[in-house]
Amino acid sequence: MSEEVSLILEDATEGMKKAISHFEQELVKIRAGKANPQMLDGISVDYYGNPTPLNQVANIAAIDARTLTVQPWEKNMLQPIERAIINSNIGINPQNDGAIIRMFLPPMTEERRKELVKRCNAEGEQAKVAVRSIRRDAIEQIKKCQKDGLSEDASKDAENEAQALTDRNITLIDKLLAAKEKEIMSV
Repeated sequence: MSEEVSLILEDATEGMKKAISHFEQELVKIRAGKANPQMLDGISVDYYGNPTPLNQVANIAAIDARTLTVQPWEKNMLQPIERAIINSNIGINPQNDGAIIRMFLPPMTEERRKELVKRCNAEGEQAKVAVRSIRRDAIEQIKKCQKDGLSEDASKDAENEAQALTDRNITLIDKLLAAKEKEIMSV
């Protein structure tokens, strides 16, 4: 296999790893009944006029399976943090006691569980689309190489390799989805 084709397949592998990694991060944000500090990732707080990630202005901890605590490093940040959590629409009401913010996760209903499974499936579909898009780009580059003198057999082998890589990653996405669905649906 030519060096150029190897680089194309290497780039495709790297891109697919990034797509899977992003998918895993999105799955972590979807709560499955247990409190997880990563649920608050992506929330930005107005820190002296600058939007700053919540985990950079406060300590976030899960003290039990249903309770998250947010302890700001500066007392005057309690109100902005509380506002940011409310505005984030994560479905949890923060309770500010003047020193710490507590969030109690409500028990999940069957309807809410099904809703979360649908959201997971949507995220999974986006990840699959990203992986397939990377495969398409790789195959287009391989075809360009074929026009530039790559043999037809080498081109077919490279395309088959790209397809095998895609199949492995799609299977991995399906496994991750099944595990998350099982986690969400278990009471």
